[in-house]
Amino acid sequence: MNLPEFHTQHVFFATGSQNDGLLFQQVVNELPYLVHLSTARDGEDTMNMLNQLSDLPDLLILDLELSVKNGLECLVEIKANNKLGSLPVIIYSPTSYPAAINQLYRSGAHLYIHKSENIGFTTLIHHVLSINWKEKIAQPPREEFILTL
Repeated sequence: MNLPEFHTQHVFFATGSQNDGLLFQQVVNELPYLVHLSTARDGEDTMNMLNQLSDLPDLLILDLELSVKNGLECLVEIKANNKLGSLPVIIYSPTSYPAAINQLYRSGAHLYIHKSENIGFTTLIHHVLSINWKEKIAQPPREEFILTL
């Protein structure tokens, strides 16, 4: 198997789903290199932890359906924050509602992953982690926003 070159070294994964958290941890553990993984279980924990970090992660994968503070609220807060504003944010959600996806793009998310049983989670995560987020700071054009493989 041809492995992609990986650039991402610190990932923050915020999800309210225990199953998604375990699956993501499993994917990270199987990578051919070490990734520092920070996790949070709700939006409030996500924001508190991000604000306390001295070194920001390379990227944040943010579940839209977080409790306490949802993913959109977190995204808006992150992009308005001087310290966090440049953090690449990837939204992960089962919604396919175009207006919601457009709002996420307008709010500054870098990529949108449609959470679906039909898409290989491992393949998606490998693709996302192979992107050099330290160089790819700008938001992509709208037509490249929804990640499909």
